[in-house]
Amino acid sequence: MNEKIINQSAKKSSAEEYLMSERHSATRNEYLNGRVLARAGSNRSHSLIVSNAAIAIGSRMHGHKCEIYIGNMRVKLPNNFICYPDVVIVNGEPKFSDHNTDVLQNPTLVIEIFSNETNSSDKTKKLESFLEMESIKECFLVKEDEMRVEHYAKQNQKQWIYRIYNERDDVISLDSINCKVSLAEIYAQIKFKQAEFSSKAVN
Repeated sequence: MNEKIINQSAKKSSAEEYLMSERHSATRNEYLNGRVLARAGSNRSHSLIVSNAAIAIGSRMHGHKCEIYIGNMRVKLPNNFICYPDVVIVNGEPKFSDHNTDVLQNPTLVIEIFSNETNSSDKTKKLESFLEMESIKECFLVKEDEMRVEHYAKQNQKQWIYRIYNERDDVISLDSINCKVSLAEIYAQIKFKQAEFSSKAVN
């Protein structure tokens, strides 16, 4: 979730200019209201959490009309924001900005990994944009350097239920895609200062 502004002294770009450049770029950058934001690279913990979450959820998606995108799918959010969530799930038919099918417009659930190094204003800005998006029903913020998942579940456009999960045996219900996942699965193979947690599947 760490980002930094690039080309800060340059003129602001339009979303169309950003996409044209981004589609030919070897690096991934996000876009916020005319500013291009460089994404930080991933470390071992970040990468494991992303793959653990995608595998745990994906293994329960057989027969569901869901699609899971990991790391590389652009999502168009309110406030002129285009970003790459760590994991994006669409329940139903995905909708894209154009024929390139690389800017998703209707995510159902998003998962973002953050750490103590994440800029709090970046985290807040992105979370607010997620919660403002009509199609998003659930949002996960997963802590990289401690066992902690913040879960936002939409009740209506103006009301969300906020829960914190921070125990190995905690199980999170993903009602928007009708499945459950445990923290032990999300944090499989992640070693914290005090303990190492192994995977525990949810039946």
